[in-house]
Amino acid sequence: MQLVRSWFNRISLDRIQLELMNTAYGSGHASLSRLDPRGLLIWYLFFAVVPWFIGSMTVLAGLCLLMILTTALSRVSPFILFILALGLIGQVGWLFLLSLFFGGDVSSALPLLKLTLKLSVVSLASITVFSGMDPEKISDGLLALGMPAAFSFSLSYGYRILPVLFEEFRNVLLSYRLRGRVPERPGLLYWRYAVHYVRLLVYAFFPLMLATAKRSRTTVEALETRGFSYGMKNPAAKKLKLAHLRLRRHDVLFLGGSALYTAVLFGLDRI
Repeated sequence: MQLVRSWFNRISLDRIQLELMNTAYGSGHASLSRLDPRGLLIWYLFFAVVPWFIGSMTVLAGLCLLMILTTALSRVSPFILFILALGLIGQVGWLFLLSLFFGGDVSSALPLLKLTLKLSVVSLASITVFSGMDPEKISDGLLALGMPAAFSFSLSYGYRILPVLFEEFRNVLLSYRLRGRVPERPGLLYWRYAVHYVRLLVYAFFPLMLATAKRSRTTVEALETRGFSYGMKNPAAKKLKLAHLRLRRHDVLFLGGSALYTAVLFGLDRI
């Protein structure tokens, strides 16, 4: 019981909000944040699609090692890595137990291991890009690659507004906790507390949606007052906004090094 209580104390709303704020606003200290967003997005597109067509364990393991290195350079929050590891272990473990239930054996773990490597490569590449770069740079990179301005801004806005929405959700949840009553007996493994907090999460959903709609309306009115739609459709304004994007030496070294490392992995697999 004491172990469960200690874990609940570590996973608090304040801790989760701090990690989200650090992910959304604290990416400027990462090494990959100095790279050109266009090259990094193309790099991500390659490592998000190609692993699904690879069947070699050698190549997948090598790509996974590369993704671990880039994730370390991005200085990703341990909370996000914990959620990723928990999701991978839970999904693969569930599939393995399901295969045993339908007559499988230990040999079925090899295809699941290959699937785990593919999911790990794609997930770590996503974390590398979206945690290692500022949301504004990601938006500029998408806009420079030809994506619509509304989509590019929506991605950046959604990334920035997530900690604010979590703060709103925290306030709504605390208000329900002040007016609610906690069960007198916790039950086995605190199951009564778990049911109580799940009920509060359901109650807090609708006020959160209303607050989100109000904030979105305020943001749209402020953007249109400043001429957002006209500025994004004006070629001169778009050129001025993207004038800071330049491919530098470290961009070429990063992309070239990744391409050389991937080619060496394919060569080793053939040998």
